[in-house]
Amino acid sequence: MDARHAPSIRNLAGVDVIRVNGRVRLEGTVGVVGAKNSALKLMAAALLAGGRTVLRNVPRITDVAIMAEVLRRLGCEITIQPADAKSCTVIADVPAEPLVEADYDLVRRLRASICVLGPLLARRGHVRVAHPGGDEIGSRGLDMHIAGLARMGAEITSEHGFVIARAARLHGAQIWLDFPSVGATENLLTAAVLAKGETEIDNAAREPEIVDLCRMLTEMGARIEGAGTATLRVEGVDELKPVEHHTIGDRIVAGTWAYGAAMTRGDVTVTGIEPAFLDLALDKLTSAGATITTTAGSIRVQQADRPRAVDIRTLPYPGYPTDLLPMAMGLAAVSDGASLVTENIFDGRFMFVNEMSRLGADIRTDGHHAVVRGRERLSGAPVRATDIRAGAGLVLAGLCADGTTDVAGSHHIDRGYPGFLTDLSSLGVTVDRAEAPLDETYTI
Repeated sequence: MDARHAPSIRNLAGVDVIRVNGRVRLEGTVGVVGAKNSALKLMAAALLAGGRTVLRNVPRITDVAIMAEVLRRLGCEITIQPADAKSCTVIADVPAEPLVEADYDLVRRLRASICVLGPLLARRGHVRVAHPGGDEIGSRGLDMHIAGLARMGAEITSEHGFVIARAARLHGAQIWLDFPSVGATENLLTAAVLAKGETEIDNAAREPEIVDLCRMLTEMGARIEGAGTATLRVEGVDELKPVEHHTIGDRIVAGTWAYGAAMTRGDVTVTGIEPAFLDLALDKLTSAGATITTTAGSIRVQQADRPRAVDIRTLPYPGYPTDLLPMAMGLAAVSDGASLVTENIFDGRFMFVNEMSRLGADIRTDGHHAVVRGRERLSGAPVRATDIRAGAGLVLAGLCADGTTDVAGSHHIDRGYPGFLTDLSSLGVTVDRAEAPLDETYTI
């Protein structure tokens, strides 16, 4: 381990902390590996076929290790082979009859584990999945998951903290989602591929990660039309086969470094990402004064002067990603002028605002709106990460501050950013970390 990354800081509560020195300009090249929000769902989809499924370009993050343990407890044999410092290959040997219960002790750590619900119900006809946990960013109920599966013939109850679903065999149905929920779309899609007849999902999520899941399912033998549009049509088949699949690049990690470049008036090239995945987010950076250069698989962001204030509102894809809201808030905090930032996806996404205000950001919230008046410089202070993206956003804001910033709860960042500290160092940041043990550790 690099000496700069060795344990060297510990706050009084014994929480893991990242310390960065401020007034830093990010400069250099950083590579992006597979998308967290795709890889976890691909791992769950492996349950749809007995035999060996191989997933490549999977990020080496805590959430992948937790999902691997979820699958192991469902009877799968999971092997994780490191490919490089930030990515790995996940090999899932799925039994002919996977187990059907996902325990609370793991599901509470990872909301994405609810995505085993659709595959197990379709494959086994019975499933018990604990109500999920995950980031504290607001209410994210399962109503649309449950209503859609019920239309496909499932009998669903809830007891003792578990969602229990039964169906001898699901059947096709016409399903309309009240909101283009990514999780509901994924669960209904993975259930429909083995259902009898045709299922149509209207107002479906359109995220690149949904398209990646559709691509893998099609490779497995599923019949899917409309990937990337608001209407998915699925003709159920009797069985699927295991495959090898390459995970798409992580647009949120790429967007994080792009916004970090603009915030610090830097020059950063991000590789391993399809620029089209970030069209609107990059357009906002252009409006802020950045120069954006794209090629097939890379994005370069150059920001020579102080960013100009821009208004941002989050929306389902292809709108502005809610996962980049903390970075948008950080950009607004150091921009010239006032920005209106609106969160339309999660009611708790603004939980980190008080922490960013501790760094001197001038933020006033009203419901799901925030008015941010930019300042030339922020001021280093101890803050706490409340979720994955807030943690990364606070670190980037700390780079724009005088003095040092300690970001506690950095284990959140590990859940979504492989090699985060190494990437910071490669871009010119002096960074240290102290790691305090959690109640349970998962490594890959």
